[in-house]
Amino acid sequence: MGHGGVRTGAGRPSGKGKFKEVTKTVRLPVSRITEVMAYLEQERPTYKIPLYACAVKAGFPSPADDHIDISLDLNEHLIKHPAATFFVRASGDSMLNAGIHSGDILIVDRSLDATHGKIVIVALNGELTVKRLWKSSTQTKLIAENADFPAITITDEHTMVIWGVVTNVIHQL
Repeated sequence: MGHGGVRTGAGRPSGKGKFKEVTKTVRLPVSRITEVMAYLEQERPTYKIPLYACAVKAGFPSPADDHIDISLDLNEHLIKHPAATFFVRASGDSMLNAGIHSGDILIVDRSLDATHGKIVIVALNGELTVKRLWKSSTQTKLIAENADFPAITITDEHTMVIWGVVTNVIHQL
């Protein structure tokens, strides 16, 4: 029997594991493996909330339409990659013009590419911050969405690790 090469039936079956989908290899800090595995093993409840078919006018009111179109599970709506998603609370005012206020909950997806113009969570010199990523062929900057805060130009003196891309913001009125 030869070694190597493709063999029918060899390897891990695709999409047959616990999560019934294609898998991807990821690297985790050893200190976080237990926490990540515990999270993946959790049974998360789903809550289907009614979603009305009519839109709410922000101008002049119209007669109410009490027709419920579907039920909406916010987990399905807000979280596209559950295994790669985490929540973090914002602090400070540097992202006000992006609609992020102090105390808001940010939904962050680690599986998305952090590209130019995306709002990202970054560990900058060991401290977490949320900023808009600005990239050119020669420079990387972290841009605040508030004129009172200067942009941060990333240099060799900085240690920067992008934790993920902010996909949604939850804040109370």
